[in-house]
Amino acid sequence: MNYAGILAGGVGKRMGRSDLPKQFLMLGSKPILIHTIEQFLISGEIDKIILAVPQNWKSYSEDLIKKYCESEKIDIIVGGETRNETILNICNHIVDTYCLGYDDVIVTHDSVRPFITQRIIKENIELCKTTDAVDTVVPAFDTIVEVKDNNTISNIPIRKHMYLGQTPQTFNVDTFIKVYTTLTEEEKNILTDACKMFVIKNKEVKIINGESYNIKITTPYDLKMASLMLGVEYKND
Repeated sequence: MNYAGILAGGVGKRMGRSDLPKQFLMLGSKPILIHTIEQFLISGEIDKIILAVPQNWKSYSEDLIKKYCESEKIDIIVGGETRNETILNICNHIVDTYCLGYDDVIVTHDSVRPFITQRIIKENIELCKTTDAVDTVVPAFDTIVEVKDNNTISNIPIRKHMYLGQTPQTFNVDTFIKVYTTLTEEEKNILTDACKMFVIKNKEVKIINGESYNIKITTPYDLKMASLMLGVEYKND
């Protein structure tokens, strides 16, 4: 089976809102989160959608799903303290709730990237059948500089070798669980990116091309741009 893991555990401090996490902010006539989920609901590639949210927002999330896109395909669970813990919670939910197959795939996606395309979903799943993990990326058109002390450039990598990571990131469910269990406590604390976890464990991570408009809505500016992209009124009250 192919599962979508929607990561909605953030609180959105950079959005400047203390009352409502960014994934629940309105984008046009519905919350950002709903726009994202709808793309997976219409996908013919996805069998189940597992939405991971903060404990304090689980009931709120359930109400949103009932209002906008109630479906038997959607499960709502509580996420973890970190991104990787949240993905692990999703994988464990799959193991506990469904009959895990050796080739089951989890497509993990930021809840605040509502402009994901059906092509991206399909290519992630297809490529994951032949590799350990898949990352969605776009080329870096600007020069990337490395600064380790927040003050002085320590390295300027070759731009043609640089890409900007997006999501989805896609994994074999069983492999993700096995890789995560090999991490030390220190590695769990410092590894914030799931694909990096695979890289340091010498697992193969392939890439597929994302889209420049597959933006992550993190700041008020991002929300304004997303509103313009949809041709709707910008609201952040």
